[in-house]
Amino acid sequence: MAGERPDIPLVIGGEHVRSGDVSHAVMPHDHHHVLADWHQARQQDVERAIEAAGEAHREWSTWSQQERSAVFLKAAELLATTDRATANAATMLGQSKTAHQAEIDSAAELIDFWRFNPFYADELSADQPISDRSMWNQVELRPLEGFVYAITPFNFTSIAGNLPTAPALMGNTVVWKPASSAMLSAWYILQVLERAGLPPGVINLVSGDAVMISQVALGSRELAGVHFTGSTGVFNSFWNTIGTHSAKGAYKSYPRIVGETGGKDFILAHVSADPQALAVAIARGGFEYQGQKCSAPSRVYVPASIWPDVRDRTVAIMREIRMGDVRDFRNFMGAVIDQKAFTKISSYLADAKTNAKILQGGGAHGETGYFIEPTLVETGDPGYRLMCEEIFGPVVTVHPYPDAKWRETLHLIDRTSPYALTGGVFARDRVAIREASQTLRQAAGNFYINDKPTGAVVGQQPFGGARGSGTNDKAGSKLNLVRWVSARSIKETFVPPTDWRYPFMTEA
Repeated sequence: MAGERPDIPLVIGGEHVRSGDVSHAVMPHDHHHVLADWHQARQQDVERAIEAAGEAHREWSTWSQQERSAVFLKAAELLATTDRATANAATMLGQSKTAHQAEIDSAAELIDFWRFNPFYADELSADQPISDRSMWNQVELRPLEGFVYAITPFNFTSIAGNLPTAPALMGNTVVWKPASSAMLSAWYILQVLERAGLPPGVINLVSGDAVMISQVALGSRELAGVHFTGSTGVFNSFWNTIGTHSAKGAYKSYPRIVGETGGKDFILAHVSADPQALAVAIARGGFEYQGQKCSAPSRVYVPASIWPDVRDRTVAIMREIRMGDVRDFRNFMGAVIDQKAFTKISSYLADAKTNAKILQGGGAHGETGYFIEPTLVETGDPGYRLMCEEIFGPVVTVHPYPDAKWRETLHLIDRTSPYALTGGVFARDRVAIREASQTLRQAAGNFYINDKPTGAVVGQQPFGGARGSGTNDKAGSKLNLVRWVSARSIKETFVPPTDWRYPFMTEA
């Protein structure tokens, strides 16, 4: 695949549209190597995609749940067999994931989404109200009235595949804007869906200027919902725009807004924690996929008495970590996604060199690829910016806390960050586990006990966070699917009354 260079069009109503305004997809670990050319949408292309979604909605919304499920179940089987290597290779090359990270993402997790979502859709449809001999009561789960705008991130091909297809499964049609830095995998995922029988116009791919595309989509009267994964700032701007437009009556109905945004995920250790398990969790959780998982822990709190042992074990692991081209299977890490990320993370490293203590790593090498060394930072200040701000890179900052301040540290973790995505506690003391779980109840939508706070599995740990981390609508569960339908209650009376009077009015 590295030797190929596809020309990726917009896909509108099933037609391939080439605007002529071309950008390039490159390998993050070899940024001089162009993988593909992709066409940027013009305003008229976005408007046409909205029209195509509307045209497709008329038929797609009338398909039965089973007929729609069949499309995605077939797509899952294609991805599990004939297209598995293609999706994984595109994710490895275009997003700099190792073979392992690609397999658990672009294959396993997306297959799970496409198999579990139909199962959950059937469960929702089967949940019907009580009827009796005189009437039949039904709840019809209607698709939303309009189109869903899906905006997907670079870091998970599975999310890019799920955000447009979850609403589509429930009968909606979609305008999909993939991340510009993940166009190669998005292109191949869409082809899988087309071969599975997805009708033209159900999912329309528009790529390019995010601001322009979003302005057109959010400004359309036909907007029915937003399915988003990305930055908190962008999501807040969407919320504000939709609120402003809604106040003016600009939409047919109130758009559904579903989003998973930022995180400042944590690991907390109790004095009873297993030092080796904790060290492995820090290394795997913090440095797998270069720390570019929404769930990756970047702030760690360890009792001072066990910190030297945990520190030495963690540093020893980090010294064995290899970083480089993901086609070399000896490498544990690849490169961060692009120049913008490389520059941002490098600035945090520079700050740490001045205002904290770098225990391992700290280097940034951008000549060939966007490589950031796995970095472990120690700070005595729990309010230090690297403990508070989202970095989205392979940088983990540790605050060793006094053993006697366990409870104070619990409250510190809860109030340090505006986010509440993932977090984990390590302890062998069950009372400590219970206390951490209760005190940090609102601090993480996915909470892990004696495990790293990454690696949620569809059907096992529905994923999402609250507070500044999103709407917590739990991708990979029926909680997410119910957001993409509008219920209609139907009552049929078998023998309707023919007399307007009630029996109590009858004279004796």
